[in-house]
Amino acid sequence: MRLSLGPVLYYWQRDALLEFYADLPHARLGTVYLGEAVCGKRHGMRPDDWMGLARDLARTGLEVVLSTQALIESDVDLRAMRRIAENGEFLVEANDMGAVHALAGRVRFVAGPHLNVYNPQTLAWLAELGALRWVMPVELGRDALAQLLRESPDGVETEVFAYGRLPLAFSARCFTARHYNLPKDDCQFRCLDHPDGMPLTTREGQPFLALNGIQTQSAQVYDLAGALPDLRTLGVGLLRISPQSSGTNGVIEAYHRGLEGELSGADLEAALALYRLTDPCNGYWYGKPGIERAAA
Repeated sequence: MRLSLGPVLYYWQRDALLEFYADLPHARLGTVYLGEAVCGKRHGMRPDDWMGLARDLARTGLEVVLSTQALIESDVDLRAMRRIAENGEFLVEANDMGAVHALAGRVRFVAGPHLNVYNPQTLAWLAELGALRWVMPVELGRDALAQLLRESPDGVETEVFAYGRLPLAFSARCFTARHYNLPKDDCQFRCLDHPDGMPLTTREGQPFLALNGIQTQSAQVYDLAGALPDLRTLGVGLLRISPQSSGTNGVIEAYHRGLEGELSGADLEAALALYRLTDPCNGYWYGKPGIERAAA
């Protein structure tokens, strides 16, 4: 197994984003996903900026994949998606069926986690269209993945979201703007004030969700470090780490050492606890409510 770094799901200032990618431990990663996958109003990085960054990272030996938005809401979003699909240099992660349509039969692509692949028939169909890799939907677990992989087509690699706040849902409404009593079209880019999303608690004070513009995430950090033996046995090819505003390099190092057999059990847990934003969860992997944390 090798590590991948998913697209940054939050809105960071351009300089902070470029510094983040420059400081990555490139040798620890196999693949990096780039691009704005959440909201088309986030324009800190222009298309040419993303392409320049992609070329810089590719020169370090990384596989670079350009991610498309999961929710296309306007002609501007549609044009941006088509530009990514037609970039001609880098592999593309399709996060909605419009992107699949733009790529199918023309170039190979990655089927992103938002395509709702829940059965081998769907996976086989995407493979026929050109998918060389698929990212398991985050709410699937170990047993469902094992059953799906028993009938999966040959030559399609599996990637699993292993660390980070879970991307659960998207909406045409911007929850961050609503929190500030702002209309979506005049959101004043308040997502910039929340580089890891805005935590939401229940009336009883329990952390429940995190708001990230039009995206709803888990409040807890999903962490499958305890499931590394399961993931290896199942034949998973890549483990995805989702970036956070601080500590990402420490998470990457801990997972790398876990994959190399240098850390396991309580030692691996202690290493990751230094960098987590909040409490961990892993319930989905074990067939339980996602908010729970189950023993490996």
